[in-house]
Amino acid sequence: MVKKHHDIAISFAGVCQATRLVQQLAHHGKCSTWALKISLNSLLDLNPVSTLSVFGNKTSNVQCGLETLIGLFNSRIYQNLTNEITHYIMGIMMLERQLQASKTALQNLSGSIINLSKQLDDDVIDSTKVISVIAEMYTNIIRPLGPCIKVSGSKTILENIYIQNQVRAILLAGVRSAVLWKQVGGNRLQLFFFRHRLVKVAKDILESLNKDNI
Repeated sequence: MVKKHHDIAISFAGVCQATRLVQQLAHHGKCSTWALKISLNSLLDLNPVSTLSVFGNKTSNVQCGLETLIGLFNSRIYQNLTNEITHYIMGIMMLERQLQASKTALQNLSGSIINLSKQLDDDVIDSTKVISVIAEMYTNIIRPLGPCIKVSGSKTILENIYIQNQVRAILLAGVRSAVLWKQVGGNRLQLFFFRHRLVKVAKDILESLNKDNI
């Protein structure tokens, strides 16, 4: 059970990390390049050997997500921005359910990701070209499955096409983490009735990271 709770926390941190990056982009026009690469790379591992392998086999790669997870359930941390995070998470989870219900969408997404992997011999995951390709996957395959996720932030920033593509690409990464979360035993009831356990596991993981860095 300990391993299960750990995997649930890591995978949900992947969802939270994606939402935090979307929030940063929408308000500031930039986000952590390192965290962005981790989230986008998570799309490529369609048959992971473990939960952590999706995120490069390093717990530190989802530190932003773990901190966001804790902040989400202790709303003081992000103050008025917590509602945005919650909105994005709920939207991602709804799209994940619709994706799982559509064999056509699953096949199309899998095929698109395999094709993307072949392109990466020449391009890096966070290049403008690749981000545009990932954004198209979200627009063409994921977004038609359910209600559009409304992103809040600076109107001027969100009018920028490159920012729009980054946001869409990261939302797709969020859906991928939501799929993983379900696969390892995550469910919405845990977020309402067992959130304290989830927060404790996330804090324990961060504490272990801090000890490793001493």
